[in-house]
Amino acid sequence: MHKKLFFHFAAVCLLSVCFVGCDLSSATDNEISAATESVPAADLIGQGEELYRRREDLGKLRAGLALVKRARNSDPNNFEANWKLAKFNYYLGDKSTDDKEREKAFKEGIDAGRTASRIAPERPDGYFWTGANLGGRAKKNPITDGLGSIGEIRQVMNKVIEIQPDYQGATAYDVLAQVELGTRMTGGSAEKSLEYLEKAFAFAPENSNIRVHLAETYLALKRPAEAKKQLEYVIKMPPDPEYLPEQADAVGQAKKLLETRF
Repeated sequence: MHKKLFFHFAAVCLLSVCFVGCDLSSATDNEISAATESVPAADLIGQGEELYRRREDLGKLRAGLALVKRARNSDPNNFEANWKLAKFNYYLGDKSTDDKEREKAFKEGIDAGRTASRIAPERPDGYFWTGANLGGRAKKNPITDGLGSIGEIRQVMNKVIEIQPDYQGATAYDVLAQVELGTRMTGGSAEKSLEYLEKAFAFAPENSNIRVHLAETYLALKRPAEAKKQLEYVIKMPPDPEYLPEQADAVGQAKKLLETRF
């Protein structure tokens, strides 16, 4: 949640002495935050990451998001703050049940990801989390946001692959595969989805989401035996401590597919 900073008149007077010639009445929010933030941006980001590790609790996630937002506001061109703000917002948008919070999270995530990619165009992080937020918003609003986002999602995920194909467990390939599978009525194909997933699998065979999406693609291609094999593997996979919430989601999806398709 965005945290507004309120100042007593005395504090404003002190700032006017410290920053001679600076008219705070016309300063932007970022300029004011930069002038008054007492905690280094790196420390705020580190504290935010600690809370993100407990992201299953959305209260912890929101607190971490507020810390990273403070870091970004104090240093608007901080690459780490921007791409992590995009990452935190993606998870909040994906898990929140509040429509307004979800929409705000995805919008802030898209903006922060785009900013990060402008600051460091040679790094994959900004492109990836821009695409993740675009995809999350499209999934929640397929009619209003889905079709209009496909082009940029493809563009940023291909950029991630160009820079670092194994980034985030080769998930850029996985995202492109989901786009293909989800747009079969408008030109996408299950065959192309499988092609992307096979490339992803070569980099990250223990990525549970890739295996679930492989199963979905095999089902679309009428290859149920191969789909079932992937789903059963996901259920038996040992948990990855860095991705416990995501793996739990994948296991849930695998069980549901086994129950409903077999």
